[in-house]
Amino acid sequence: MNYSPLFDQKSIGNLSLRNGLAVAPMTRVTATEEGVATDQMVRYYSRFAKGGFGLVITEGSYIDQAYSQTYAFQPGLSDEEQAQGWKNVVDQVHENGASIVAQLLHSGALAQGNRFRDVTVAPSSVQPRGEQMVFYRGNGPYRLPRALTDEEISDVIAGFGTSAALATKAAGFDGVEIHGANGYLLDQFLTDYANQRVDQWGGSTKQRLKIYEEVVKSVRGAVGKDAVVGIRISQGKVNDFYHKWAEKEADAETIFGGLAAMDLDYLHVTEFEAWQPAFETGKDTLVSLARRYAPNMTIIANGSLHNPERAVDALRNGADIIALGRGALGNPSWPRKVEVGQSLAEFDPAILGPIADVKISELTL
Repeated sequence: MNYSPLFDQKSIGNLSLRNGLAVAPMTRVTATEEGVATDQMVRYYSRFAKGGFGLVITEGSYIDQAYSQTYAFQPGLSDEEQAQGWKNVVDQVHENGASIVAQLLHSGALAQGNRFRDVTVAPSSVQPRGEQMVFYRGNGPYRLPRALTDEEISDVIAGFGTSAALATKAAGFDGVEIHGANGYLLDQFLTDYANQRVDQWGGSTKQRLKIYEEVVKSVRGAVGKDAVVGIRISQGKVNDFYHKWAEKEADAETIFGGLAAMDLDYLHVTEFEAWQPAFETGKDTLVSLARRYAPNMTIIANGSLHNPERAVDALRNGADIIALGRGALGNPSWPRKVEVGQSLAEFDPAILGPIADVKISELTL
């Protein structure tokens, strides 16, 4: 098979990339307890740039010193010290030829290691499904969250903007990715059973998407027109893996069409297996539905695409850029290996256990 389409130069907004291969965001809880990026993280991220990836998307950084932190030893972008820690990462990634985007995250009800608050918040006081993740130092059921007030929602929206400014103007990131997926706060607003509000933030799918629009406005206003702004979107969640949008393709049209109307540069669409039909009743993948309803948007596809054939197929299916998670962990030089026909190593799950932090042994790959 011809893999050359993976290595075509790409652009996202005003940002030029050396190829269409990205590192997906993966939480690695290797910052200091105060949320500052470490030398170990500098080495971890720069190896992907050395390995030939065109774009690196970081793990989610918490945006404030209130309710957003999700995990102990998670990095933040909530103050100048944290921004300067990330700058060391950014500089090394840039020096090795890749671009880098910071993912911004508010955990909402899924907080399991927040050093700032002992309670959790969400759109509604609904018990989260599933249990806390042990490899991120969690144990047992999630706590029952308190419903956010209207004033607190305004604080969250503003917090995304403040964090985005720290990322781009202080740390030097090429842009930011708003985490609107995988069961975290923004996705909680979008999810029917998690959002039972009857005010402007609840109701129909279109109305539940309103907070995305306000966050995008806040972020774009903070970073300006030249920095890249993207958003990650999914159906499944870390605490509800097989969740599907209730209205199926109608929801896909509302969500992707709504996001396409916002001031975004890309959509990052993630499924466990990106080539599988999005819904039982149809054949379209979530990527192809995103392409249909957001035809002019750059689309990043993520989901078990580490097989080069599947990656090329995803491009044919509507993606512009392929983001690898486990494939990048197992093969930090995946682009260089594929380009020269070298065999790829299998992903070793031990990398993520017993705690999913960055192992010293990884940095020697």
